[in-house]
Amino acid sequence: MPENRKTQERLDPRKPLVFDTREVGRRPGSMKRLRRPVPVPEGLALDLVRVPAGTTLELDVMLESVLEGVLVSTTVTVPLEGECGRCLDPFQDSVEVDIQELYAYPDSETDDTTDEDEVSRLQGDFLDLEPALRDAVVLALPTNPLCRDDCPGLCPDCGVHWDDLPPEHSHDVADPRWAALQNLREPDVKGTQPN
Repeated sequence: MPENRKTQERLDPRKPLVFDTREVGRRPGSMKRLRRPVPVPEGLALDLVRVPAGTTLELDVMLESVLEGVLVSTTVTVPLEGECGRCLDPFQDSVEVDIQELYAYPDSETDDTTDEDEVSRLQGDFLDLEPALRDAVVLALPTNPLCRDDCPGLCPDCGVHWDDLPPEHSHDVADPRWAALQNLREPDVKGTQPN
């Protein structure tokens, strides 16, 4: 291992997103499928949407030995909650997230051909899926979440949800550039129109 690689702290195999790869071995092509319920890591959120704290995900993980390391593949459905970007009503939804990450062996050629943070690394026989899961989930979160695709939002003048307003709802707003002309149309104090 090159000298510039910093020593990483040992992974705790009791953590739910740490996987032991010993059963897969180092024979390219050997595979192992694991099912595991895991709690969602804290802080998976954007401004208007988040993964609810305390949620448990059911991971179906495929570990596959390849020449340079262990390839991890999984697809997981993640529940979401948040506020609609148009009407600010609360909503719940879900998003499907695909994760595929290579964890290189400590003595593989990737040490010489990649930067330290370019490829994830096995630590002994263990790998930590949490950083890959965190990255994939946050990237899959909608930046402008909607309670439904056709959400009309709020009236910009009165702030009431368009669904709660009658179809003929409108606000007569005069353009301030024409305000002086508006006075010509309005009756004077005595109730007569100007000539």
